[in-house]
Amino acid sequence: MKDKTIDYVLRATWQAVSRMYNEEANKYGATMATGFALLSIDKENGTPSTALGPKMGMEATSLTRTLKSMEERGLIIRKKNPNDGRGVLIYLTDFGKEKRELSKNTVLKFNETIKNNISEEKLMHFMEVSEIINDLIADKSIFSENNKK
Repeated sequence: MKDKTIDYVLRATWQAVSRMYNEEANKYGATMATGFALLSIDKENGTPSTALGPKMGMEATSLTRTLKSMEERGLIIRKKNPNDGRGVLIYLTDFGKEKRELSKNTVLKFNETIKNNISEEKLMHFMEVSEIINDLIADKSIFSENNKK
């Protein structure tokens, strides 16, 4: 373990989680991105398409491709934003809401399994460390002049 860098462990863990979610989603003809999008769309009021990219951490082209696929599968519909004629709101269809529940249950199952196998204290430390790493990155503190040795 001491030979592995922090970024290696983060990347390898995320790739394993991503692969696991994609394998599960594939059983239903979907992808992890589709499941995440279903969970990111407000199931009652819809969500502006421009808010989805930042919320999901997705590039515009990937998001466009995912939304197009979801629309073709009947999971979502797009409607003009009544408050902004230039914008579009994304709404879940009844089928989309059904698949959203499936995605939600999948995420809850993952979290429940992790919580049953890792102590609350260790999870709390994991969350704290993750938050600090994200803060350092957001503050551009990693490669700043003040932090170079």
